[in-house]
Amino acid sequence: MTRTAVASLTALAAALSLTVTACAQESEPEDAETAAAETAPAEDGASTETESAAAPEAPASPAAQAIAAAPDEAWRTVDPDDLLVITTSHGDVWVEFAPEFAPNHVERMRTLVEQDFYDFKVWHRVIDDFMAQGGGALDNPNAAPDMPTLEAEFTIRRGPEMEISELQDRTINPRSNPAEAKAGFWNGFPAGTQPVAQAAIRADGQVESWLLHCEGAAAMARTSEPNSARGQFYITRSDAEHLNSIYTVWGRVRHGQEAINSLAVGTLGQDMGFRPDFIEDMVIASDLPEDERVTIEVMDTTSDAFAAYLDAVAQQNDGELPDVCAIDIPTRITE
Repeated sequence: MTRTAVASLTALAAALSLTVTACAQESEPEDAETAAAETAPAEDGASTETESAAAPEAPASPAAQAIAAAPDEAWRTVDPDDLLVITTSHGDVWVEFAPEFAPNHVERMRTLVEQDFYDFKVWHRVIDDFMAQGGGALDNPNAAPDMPTLEAEFTIRRGPEMEISELQDRTINPRSNPAEAKAGFWNGFPAGTQPVAQAAIRADGQVESWLLHCEGAAAMARTSEPNSARGQFYITRSDAEHLNSIYTVWGRVRHGQEAINSLAVGTLGQDMGFRPDFIEDMVIASDLPEDERVTIEVMDTTSDAFAAYLDAVAQQNDGELPDVCAIDIPTRITE
């Protein structure tokens, strides 16, 4: 989409925002709410000299030191085939797919991106400290592709061979399922799981696991019907634990979360004067010229280096790990 087209659409958004009528969303996740420089005075016959009094650098935190010490083999490079690039006026957002957890939703996203479905679409429902929902049309927030609805992929069943760390106890969902489970990481994704030890007493030798709605989770929107997702999606702007295991998470932001957090807040068709930001482009990274790609490396969450990082994080938190959603997953970005 050209910048001229985007500017024209922005003007159109301003006009339509005054007239569009409120309608039910196709798919709504639940609401929630310098170094200082000093100049010495010049003496007679002396030149004026400026000296920089640089403040001493603070020592790096234990976590930062652990990241810096991680060897190259402790990092994995995200496959460009599994990277979705979303262009906004606030910057690009790079989202890693998780087909191991939501294969059909990932395939749907790939298909819609290839069909340019999201061109001219908007971030039509953005709630601060919650999520940004995209895929609605400027004149119809309910817009959806002419495709069948998707079966829910809220959780998977997995055996011990698919490793998810069990770092802490965590309620599955504080609203819909208050049962206790475990939380940790899979491949750099925050995840919840039934204890893998229970697999030994299950008939199929497997336990239930799911990706968490921490900040940066990319998931499919739907109606109150679980199997109703078609094309609209959302990206969380904070921890939305009340959506865990009841909405399908298909990816995670690896770079550019600040662009999501900068999107205009409001709901198209409900908030008078709301001017939504546009989805200017969506493309799979492998379809970009190599000189336009970003190389993203994520620390291997099964590595000794990540274990050392977690120890450092705990050291900074009075000896205890914070909630899994509050643990930053180290990434290295090369542009």
